[in-house]
Amino acid sequence: MTRGPTVRELTAQALSSVEHGYDLLAPKFDHTSFRTPDPVLDAMTDALRSLGPFDAALDVCCGTGAGVGVLRRLAVDRVVGVDFSAGMLARARAAHPGGPRWVRADARALPFAPATFDLAISLGAFGHFLPHERPALFAGIRATLRPGGRFAFPMAAPPRVGSPPYWALWGFDAAMRLRNAVWRPRFVMYYRTFRLPDVRRELAAAGFTVRILPLTALGRRDDGTVRCALLVAEATAVTAAATAHAAAPPRRRASGRR
Repeated sequence: MTRGPTVRELTAQALSSVEHGYDLLAPKFDHTSFRTPDPVLDAMTDALRSLGPFDAALDVCCGTGAGVGVLRRLAVDRVVGVDFSAGMLARARAAHPGGPRWVRADARALPFAPATFDLAISLGAFGHFLPHERPALFAGIRATLRPGGRFAFPMAAPPRVGSPPYWALWGFDAAMRLRNAVWRPRFVMYYRTFRLPDVRRELAAAGFTVRILPLTALGRRDDGTVRCALLVAEATAVTAAATAHAAAPPRRRASGRR
């Protein structure tokens, strides 16, 4: 039975760049807590099925292909996974032989023609983007979508202030900021920078209309609110940012996750 990564392997990853770190982690990534859990994938599949059918779909920062599995279950005709880690893409190809197309590219400079897809998804990748990078990221995704296309991703309810999960996330982010202050190359991975009000505003500026679908199958908290929801951004207006992003030449470096 394949084991998860050792402490030594995780340390080597943490002292690498994001890209090389995921190349190192790729063989054991699916045995870590970083992979999106199957219940979330199942709930997301059910929610997206009611919004389909879809002709062409993109998994942004596809990693080892968990999201591509969702798209294949939705019977999407053309599925593309994009990631910057060659190691993660190699695992994805092995897990999903035939069918999907795999592209190594920078998620902030997607190498696709405008209006190529009617669905884009992403799972667990946004902590790898600094807040100032998100507007361009969202504009680039909007540029790849047809009018009425959707960009969807799950969001967990934030932990209550003062709870053990709250302090765990706070401590992780603090440790990463300290690590990046004293060590190079940087490893960008922050959990507390992706806040719903900011994300909604940035998506709207990129030309999306946002709605939130509760994933009730994943349970509720003590106060009755859902533990996780699916944010669905529908492509509406084509903004100047999206148009400019579509016209810009693709960059060589890449950025993404699972």
